[in-house]
Amino acid sequence: MKAVRFSRFGGPEVLEIVDLPDPHPGPGQVRIAVRAAGINASDWKKRQGLMDQELPQTMGYEAAGVVDELGAGVTDVAVGDRVFGFSADGVAQAELAVLSSCAPVPPSLGFAAAAALPAAVETATRALDQLGVGEGTAGAGRGREPGDGGTLLISGASGSVGSAAVQLAVVRGARVIGTASPANHAYLRSLGAEPVAYGEGLAERVRALAPDGVDLALDVAGSGVLPELIELAGGAGNVVTLADFVGAREHGVRFSSGDAGRALHALGGIGELIESGRFALPVAETFPLTEVAEAHRAGERGHARGKLVLLVDGPAPGAE
Repeated sequence: MKAVRFSRFGGPEVLEIVDLPDPHPGPGQVRIAVRAAGINASDWKKRQGLMDQELPQTMGYEAAGVVDELGAGVTDVAVGDRVFGFSADGVAQAELAVLSSCAPVPPSLGFAAAAALPAAVETATRALDQLGVGEGTAGAGRGREPGDGGTLLISGASGSVGSAAVQLAVVRGARVIGTASPANHAYLRSLGAEPVAYGEGLAERVRALAPDGVDLALDVAGSGVLPELIELAGGAGNVVTLADFVGAREHGVRFSSGDAGRALHALGGIGELIESGRFALPVAETFPLTEVAEAHRAGERGHARGKLVLLVDGPAPGAE
């Protein structure tokens, strides 16, 4: 099968399309003929040598496609089903991928939109679970009734993970204040958030909307705002960061990573929210698998609203 791989660290030019042996699913896994695979910031961090140091490395942790082989014990999925999910071994940007966790592609979505879901939905859900958003404790002791969802501040709310967190928090009954550039404020309002500009004076702008501060805060952007979030949320215990590992250690904030357990339950529940119109994650741009280097360049420019997605064998019917 064709797959994305790199054998040295560096810029997008190190990415290659190579031939690898066809994978086969183990117990509880499924193999899909990949139609689309998501791209994440971790991809270029891996390529730059900022994560794993082994070489060579394959790419991709999320994909959507058609099931073509079942592992032992799989009874809830059939060959021919359209599914999306997580690659078992980080080889999702390929013609074939083994998925360790998957869910049916929502009927209204094509493969590109489905491939955009797994990482953003799981990461956002994990962070909201760790903060306890919607569990009935948010708002207690800060002038609100327990169980009302409370007020959540999301720093970096307009990206794929941030916008997923906004929508999922709204579904849980939270009032959401989200930081973004002014160009993205209308977009945040469409998701149900109250937008504020990031940068100097953030705390004052948030307090203009929430004079008593917020109940909980989520740092998606990792832009050095943890001290402000801690002050606004009433303590480090009310803050989770997805992006500032050093700051988390310095300020006593929880750093959320999949190492402590992933919110895989989110994959099975997102379809209902999508079909009912309560959740959407835009695809910013698609690229053929052979243009993965250009996709990396687009991602590193940092201007995309929504996910970047690789298409395998061109767009499948209904994939747009």
